[in-house]
Amino acid sequence: MIYYITGDAHGRFGRIADFCRRFQTGKEDVMIILGDAGINYSGGALDIRKKEFLEALPITIFAIHGNHEQRPQNVEGYQEKRWRGGLVYQEEKYPSLLFAKDGEVFDLDGRQTIVIGGAYSIDKMVRLMYGDGWWPDEQPSDETKSGVESRLEQLGWKVDVVLSHTAPLKYEPVEAFLNGVDQSQVDQSTEQWLDRLEDRLDYGKWYCGHFHTEKKIDRVEIMFENFDLFCNETGEGGVF
Repeated sequence: MIYYITGDAHGRFGRIADFCRRFQTGKEDVMIILGDAGINYSGGALDIRKKEFLEALPITIFAIHGNHEQRPQNVEGYQEKRWRGGLVYQEEKYPSLLFAKDGEVFDLDGRQTIVIGGAYSIDKMVRLMYGDGWWPDEQPSDETKSGVESRLEQLGWKVDVVLSHTAPLKYEPVEAFLNGVDQSQVDQSTEQWLDRLEDRLDYGKWYCGHFHTEKKIDRVEIMFENFDLFCNETGEGGVF
């Protein structure tokens, strides 16, 4: 079993299929997607085709919640299942497509890993204008935040790895911000909260996606279309 990790996919899974062919993966191997997989975005036949495509790949998908997809607990057919010590959402028809429940702690390759999904959509108004999917619970709720903090308290504020969709505020890659977006109107409450967690937390590595760029800052790594071994101990990101 090998754990791999990558950033946002937004429903475009050709690069994951190419990766599986190149490295001869199997269903026992796991690909972590750091949010915005896009599996529950369009609804109907398009989502079904995406799920069927992924289920046919020789790999298991472990995705956290982004801001360009519905939360799986709000999609008919998902059930909770215990996997690697934590709770995931899974559909019976697609057993190798797993969505992590926010605040759960998983044993991934022997590393205690907490998952925190969600972020604010700067394209919210455009999506609403054109009838694309947008969901008001895209960011973690106060209840979710409280649950995460309680779990970290139980762990003595120490974990091996954090998987989040967006980044703590201090690590935002401002150079990757889109031109024409008034940043004063962007809700950064999730990033501010993650900042406070990061200040308190004793951790080894923090992975996130969301910003469509690839960057390493200290122990934080922002991923997009690159692949890596999960918690690659050589410290060399994007080795694939």
